[in-house]
Amino acid sequence: MGPLSARLLMQRGRPKSDRLGKIRSLDLSGMKLLSEHLDPKLLSRLKQLQELDLSNNQLETLPANLGLSHLRVLRCANNQLGDVTALCQFPQLEELSLEGNPFLTVSDNLKVSFLLPKLRKVNGKDASSTCSQVENLNRELTSRVRMISEELVASGGIQVREADVPERPPKATAAREPRAKPVALKRPDDTPLSLSPNKRVCTSSSSAHVEGSDGSQPTLEPLHFLQCHSKNNSPRDLETQLWACAFEPAWEEGQAGATSQTVATCGGEAVCVIDCQTGIVLHKYKAPGEEFFSVAWTALTVVTQAGHKKRWSVLAAAGLRGLVRLLHVRAGFCCGVIRAHKKAIATLCFSPTHETHLFTASYDKRIILWDLGVPNHDYEFQASQLLTLDTASIPLRLCPVASCPDTYLLAGCEGGCCCWDVRLDQPQKRRVCEVEFVFSEGAEAAGRRVDGLAFVNEDVVASKGNSLGTICLWSWSQTWMGRGKQSTLAVVVLARLQWSPTKLAYFSLSTCPDEGIVLCGDEEGNVWVYDVRHILTQPPPRPAAPQAPTQILKWPQPWALGQMVTKTMVNTVVANPTFTYLTALTDSNIVAIWKRQ
Repeated sequence: MGPLSARLLMQRGRPKSDRLGKIRSLDLSGMKLLSEHLDPKLLSRLKQLQELDLSNNQLETLPANLGLSHLRVLRCANNQLGDVTALCQFPQLEELSLEGNPFLTVSDNLKVSFLLPKLRKVNGKDASSTCSQVENLNRELTSRVRMISEELVASGGIQVREADVPERPPKATAAREPRAKPVALKRPDDTPLSLSPNKRVCTSSSSAHVEGSDGSQPTLEPLHFLQCHSKNNSPRDLETQLWACAFEPAWEEGQAGATSQTVATCGGEAVCVIDCQTGIVLHKYKAPGEEFFSVAWTALTVVTQAGHKKRWSVLAAAGLRGLVRLLHVRAGFCCGVIRAHKKAIATLCFSPTHETHLFTASYDKRIILWDLGVPNHDYEFQASQLLTLDTASIPLRLCPVASCPDTYLLAGCEGGCCCWDVRLDQPQKRRVCEVEFVFSEGAEAAGRRVDGLAFVNEDVVASKGNSLGTICLWSWSQTWMGRGKQSTLAVVVLARLQWSPTKLAYFSLSTCPDEGIVLCGDEEGNVWVYDVRHILTQPPPRPAAPQAPTQILKWPQPWALGQMVTKTMVNTVVANPTFTYLTALTDSNIVAIWKRQ
């Protein structure tokens, strides 16, 4: 559907007229309309319009200046609306239909009643009870505020200045909840990728403070501290939480062992692509109303119009809205959007063997395998759904089994670590978990959160979350060998690594398989580094006491924003395959980049 025209409005309007100003009822349902198709200049000519039907379209938001001041009835069912604030422009509205908009919540019904005082029906039901509920709530809040203010004035000991900046609470809430709970947010049109300078908070030439080093380990030097995800580009934004980062692999043929120094980070409404050496933000993609939780890279082979094959990198990003955005980083634009889930997407993962296969894991307790397909000359995708994997709890981490990635998929979930058969030659396209892994003996062994999961080599898995203060190294092959027909399987533990004793969760771990390195941040702003090559080459006969980290990297002091940040959590840390660059993300809106010397 293209832009609306005056002729089309007159065809679908009632009563029939050759003048837009005489139309009182307009039916625009089922026309595949997008938000940008609603032209305010055109629609504002409908001076007498009282009834408008926009149901069964693809609207994500309503323009704020449609000029339909006489509108009495509005039908917007079965769209993709994520916010109701724009409805305040229809003060005379009496009937409203919003069912079938998956991003709206119960709280939006209360907001509608507050914004539209003359509303009588919502979704075909009497709105009077909801209006009364809003009035009572408003009355109660007003009373409480008045009472508190009177007490403060009577005490005479408190003065409030509007310009005062409140003291920040302890930064513990970021890791207590599983990322962010999916709620309805406004989702305006995406802004394109653009070249923008980085916001460098601090550049340090001093070496990192290292604990536990035996002198033979390489020195990691902090290069850059960046604040490239700030709201409105404000240097005082210390609230935006950063969630995931991924290094771009070196896709060029004939470059065995080559590695990229380009890293993608996500947090808030932005995805940034950063050059680690210079600290320059090469590209920044923003989607207002989104909160990005995960990013993943792939490389696709496309055929140009001249018939030449070309490889180009694609970055997938997803989060709160349940959408997967496919970003053509080099060209600088979003070339596709997949409406993957109705709830937030916690994590993404591309298949290591099929460049177009993408796993998405959501708060709807489903993991879906997609085939993006090969884009056409205009870089357009036609994604298709291959498999649906049902989970008993929210999936937090995805990990194809390194030795057989086309056969099995591991997932760390709120309720434990599970495994699915993902072979595409099997008839069932919707599958349940085949095996749940148990990490220790006892009645409470199963059903414990696994928030860190990665293969260290083709056999050894590193996982975190089941036992406080440790990271577990276990053998996939030895564990799977004892499966039989069991649905619950105890892992064969090779070793345990000593980690922070914190009870906080959602600190993700990562690995550098080529270097035999395991990495994890903690609640104190430290980066724990483990060299586990000796365990990979000759596992101990039985697990001994937890192995201490090889190094603990601490922030240089003073660092970043000086006194403005006294403590921060490192919830994500990732290194490139050759362990040349290391990127750490914090809950205080800081991207830290380190380089091995």
